[in-house]
Amino acid sequence: MHTSSHEGARFVRSSDQSLLVYFGQEITLEAHERVRKLLRLLDIEPIAGVRNLHPAYCSVLIKFDAMKQRHEELEAILRKYLDRLGKVNLPEPRQVEVPVCYGGEFGPDLDEVAALHKVTAEQLIELHTATTYLVYFLGFVPGFAYLGKLHEALVTPRLAMPRKKVPAGSVGIAGSQTGVYPFETPGGWRLLGRTPIAMFSARREGSSLLSIGDRVRFVPISRQQFDVLESA
Repeated sequence: MHTSSHEGARFVRSSDQSLLVYFGQEITLEAHERVRKLLRLLDIEPIAGVRNLHPAYCSVLIKFDAMKQRHEELEAILRKYLDRLGKVNLPEPRQVEVPVCYGGEFGPDLDEVAALHKVTAEQLIELHTATTYLVYFLGFVPGFAYLGKLHEALVTPRLAMPRKKVPAGSVGIAGSQTGVYPFETPGGWRLLGRTPIAMFSARREGSSLLSIGDRVRFVPISRQQFDVLESA
């Protein structure tokens, strides 16, 4: 696998039609900001032949048409883009509140996770709602936002055996991440609660409620409030 570097960035040829740009190996705000700036620049000034962009915590996977671009040509263009990242202005992040009904049938893992960390369920909810999370990227399924970082007291491994069905709107944690399942899907994250808000809707502009760079707060609500919001 061919690799090369450029001012803190590393290029990896991941296939005959894709190129990975790495900004380090650790999840940091600096790496995240460089990912967002590169995406912003590629959105403003698209490169011919580039088909799809797939951001992650500290990298961007760029898929391209091999009939229109070669790895070395694309890398040369991207090196010039990287030289300009310092001049890219990012928009102010949106502040999004997501209402969550914790525990019970909506959060079947809440009590177990609380016991694991030797806190009460109420304390666990307070810890989960006290943090403002950053949307690092979207993936897994449309509208699924990877949010971090969890308070260190909540860092929890995934379930040893993933569930075959996780209901849409379920709020879960895994490792140092948290997130909301937009659709019913298999999943191994620990479920703490559920939101009545649709995380993905084809009728919504942009489809996904959350976007990369957004700041997210979870707000606890009662079952009655959940039912009202769900039927709205």
